[in-house]
Amino acid sequence: MFTVKIISPTETFAVRHPVLRPGKPIETCIFDGDALPTTVHFGIFHESGPIAGVVSVFEAPHTFFTEQKQFQLRGMAVLAEYQKTGLGEQLVLAAEEYARNNNGQRIWFNAREIAIGFYRKMGYETTGVAFSVGDIGIHYVMHKPL
Repeated sequence: MFTVKIISPTETFAVRHPVLRPGKPIETCIFDGDALPTTVHFGIFHESGPIAGVVSVFEAPHTFFTEQKQFQLRGMAVLAEYQKTGLGEQLVLAAEEYARNNNGQRIWFNAREIAIGFYRKMGYETTGVAFSVGDIGIHYVMHKPL
């Protein structure tokens, strides 16, 4: 049994670092806006264990979209031993629920190329052209209305 809970920005590092920033300094896990009062971080925990996955939700507009209230997902990650078990989906659903409950009209994010299929299964679409994020790799903007 796994439970999704609101966590602090620094609690996300236990998953962000090994999954999203392996081999890089821990400071690379700090995202602009992590500590804003409009940002929320979710962690998913096994009933008897440590954190297994995280996602952060930022109130942030993207110029591609016209909705007044938009939310951005960032730092979506699940530890390797828990991937492909449905935990990522639970985290995204918690983020969507949070955005809807806060009058969000659209949710969007920059998805790594390898994650496109996962998000498409959850109803997200790509828009625009692929772009590179530093040494992290190819990304696409993905989104859906809430």
